[in-house]
Amino acid sequence: MRFLLLGSGGRESALAWGLSRSSVVSELVAAPGNPGIGALAQLEEIDIEDVDAITTLARRIRPEVVVVGPEVPLVAGAADSLRAEGIDVFGPEAAAARIEGSKRYAKELMERGGIPTAAWRSFEDFDAAVSYLDEVGSPYVIKADGLAAGKGVVVTEDRDAAIAGLKERLVEGVFGRAGSRVVIEEFLDGQEASLIAFTDGTTVIPCEPAQDYKRAFDADAGPNTGGMGSYSPVPACPPQVAQEIIEEVIVPMVRTLSAAGTPFVGALYAGLALTSKGPRVVEFNARFGDPETQALIPRLDSDLGEVCAAAARRELDGVSVSWRDEACVTVVLASHGYPGSYKTGFEISGLEEVGRMEDVTVFHAGTSRDDAGPVRTAGGRVLAVSALGKTFKEARARAYDAAGTIDFEGKHLRTDIAARAEGSD
Repeated sequence: MRFLLLGSGGRESALAWGLSRSSVVSELVAAPGNPGIGALAQLEEIDIEDVDAITTLARRIRPEVVVVGPEVPLVAGAADSLRAEGIDVFGPEAAAARIEGSKRYAKELMERGGIPTAAWRSFEDFDAAVSYLDEVGSPYVIKADGLAAGKGVVVTEDRDAAIAGLKERLVEGVFGRAGSRVVIEEFLDGQEASLIAFTDGTTVIPCEPAQDYKRAFDADAGPNTGGMGSYSPVPACPPQVAQEIIEEVIVPMVRTLSAAGTPFVGALYAGLALTSKGPRVVEFNARFGDPETQALIPRLDSDLGEVCAAAARRELDGVSVSWRDEACVTVVLASHGYPGSYKTGFEISGLEEVGRMEDVTVFHAGTSRDDAGPVRTAGGRVLAVSALGKTFKEARARAYDAAGTIDFEGKHLRTDIAARAEGSD
């Protein structure tokens, strides 16, 4: 089958790697892709936010299955348009993707489905938001209601910083329409975990849990990012807890979306806090996580193409998914200054050497290449280095050895990815 993969980041690089190894994928086209994806797929230049352009491309190449990586085209209705062309799509239609496109809508769905989450309220008025902020107290959690590329969240104990965050969103319009409404919610204690499930709107097949690192610096310091690393499995989320999450979070949300007339087809992501009172939902996403996908796909022991095609065709019932026993650790290499301003265009060295390392895979995120020239930095998050190991200690050692071999001007990385998991070996 011909597959079309939409996206250009580290998540899509991992998906391309998995799909390229599939027995059912005879041809893989990616749009717009990146140099890493280009080694595995035919690339087509496209504006990923332009639904008409996506549809025109699909009409031309006629894929049997389209896998949509990022959230923006999903929220914009790419899956709706493609299905109208008779093409099977792994990804939800716009009405179901609202679970990520609007934090308030996701909270309303959780209330409807009886899904455990933090207490919350939404605001469009700055003064009313400040009053509620003082009512709930520190630590403060403020979220832009719409899509903000993982950067719309403020978590702080500093009231002045919280108020500044509200002002950026509601008064100054830093996040545009995405920040014109905010959700303020109670702070949830405990480690975070991510649980992603394949679903066709009825059947649910969970992935193994993963954990990501959102803050820019070691010890969870600094601003929120799109993700600085991840690992899987998660010792803090053993099988019995994962099963609880499936039964009390994932399945109820799939049923709630179907009952609303918007069945969810694709990868449903639940970000959770493992609190002292049990798992609580921090957020839902309408697609695979990034960088969790980079830690999950190397552990996948089943055929990714088969699973995605079955979900897209609403034929997941009877499909099984298995996972390798090894741990996987993913370290993100970012540009200096990320998630703030940063420079790009720096040559990246060490990729060929790392490519020869055992059980190590480098997924491209923000890279570019002109013809046969060197690979260069082209984004905030540049590469994701994933390594397998029989133990977390072994996987971490491989990941950081590879990360140290790769170099570019301004390279920044966290040094504590999966350190807490290593203690469970």
